[in-house]
Amino acid sequence: MAFEVLMPQLGLTMEEGTVSQWIKHEGDEVKAGDVILEITTDKLTNEVASEHDGVLLKIVAQEGEDIPVKGLLAYIGQPGESLSGGEAVGGASAPAPAAAPAAAAAPTAAPAPAAAANGARIRISPLARKTAAKLGVNYAGIAGTGPSGRIVLKDILAASEIQKNAPAAAPAPAPAAPAAKAGSLELMEGDTVIKLAGMRKVVSQRMWASHNEIPPVTQNIKVDVTALMKFRKMLLAETGKKYSVNDLVLKATAKCLRQHPEMLVSLDGEQIIQRAHVNLGMAVALDAGLIVPVIRDADKLSLDALSAAAKDLASRAKENKLGADEYKGSTFTVSNLGMFGIETFTPIINQPDAAILGVCAIHDELDLDGEGKLFKKQVMRLSCTLDHRLLDGSVVAKFEMDLRDLLEKPMSILL
Repeated sequence: MAFEVLMPQLGLTMEEGTVSQWIKHEGDEVKAGDVILEITTDKLTNEVASEHDGVLLKIVAQEGEDIPVKGLLAYIGQPGESLSGGEAVGGASAPAPAAAPAAAAAPTAAPAPAAAANGARIRISPLARKTAAKLGVNYAGIAGTGPSGRIVLKDILAASEIQKNAPAAAPAPAPAAPAAKAGSLELMEGDTVIKLAGMRKVVSQRMWASHNEIPPVTQNIKVDVTALMKFRKMLLAETGKKYSVNDLVLKATAKCLRQHPEMLVSLDGEQIIQRAHVNLGMAVALDAGLIVPVIRDADKLSLDALSAAAKDLASRAKENKLGADEYKGSTFTVSNLGMFGIETFTPIINQPDAAILGVCAIHDELDLDGEGKLFKKQVMRLSCTLDHRLLDGSVVAKFEMDLRDLLEKPMSILL
């Protein structure tokens, strides 16, 4: 019997993967350990290797297709070997099975509730919601086992099994949930349609969830970085090492967060988790989307070590060489758009963090000294978005003011 190639589960929270590229094709010989395809999971591209020697008999999942964990991708076996359904590949077809009796009518899809009975919004993953609609599972009363009580695929499958084994109840007429509009935009000449998949799909889902679940407030503060820029030049002259402005901002942020542990919190259902570590998420822009590798215990790192870690993570993120654990576990995130000349913006919180710091461009500004004389200084704005369920504006304002003071007196960053 041919062996099945299944979608692997490459992380505890992984529910589905996208087939990015088939390296091997139907009819190709494969050996155990050979890479046969690439899949995109949770912002990363991973290689899937064969566990058996043989021939790639049949490709079931096509490139660009989203497949749930343990879903069928392909078959590997010997030429002419029968597949699990009785189909023979590369040889005579297996006899067709006798016609099966008409299948029972599929269960009517249960309405997809937007909120629980108490009015609270239901946390459910997109794949779990889609599967619930297919299986006719009403998830309003399901207790999720995912992060923060989120309903995930295995919860829906378990509920479906319970529903199948439960005594049949008299069907009650219920209006079907309105189907989400897809492909309803009118296309104009020259338009192309690109499937929302892979990293862009993950970014889309997470940004939508964050924006809809969190009451955000963004507070901006202006920082005089004239001394910081001189300090950077001094470090270059004395050490020969070229630190970026981002390195100094990350170092100052890590130090300031250690002094403000109230910023390091996460909401988990009806409880607040006080985080023990300053794990800095660092937003990195890629052609396919956005990824946030994590610098762990950043407050314990020297400027040299932090700078090296930031450069290494950013470089490997762009080369798709990050491990799954290297972009998880952040407790605070920094997003820098200063290199693009952005003067202020509203960064979206990287859940489950309670805040994110937006770093903006440095520009010249004129000011008056105590004697009324005009002088030029360099300023930079910081835009901090907070989760108002967990943090108040005054709390974050104190953090921003202390961070400003550190950056305006840069020697204190290293002390």
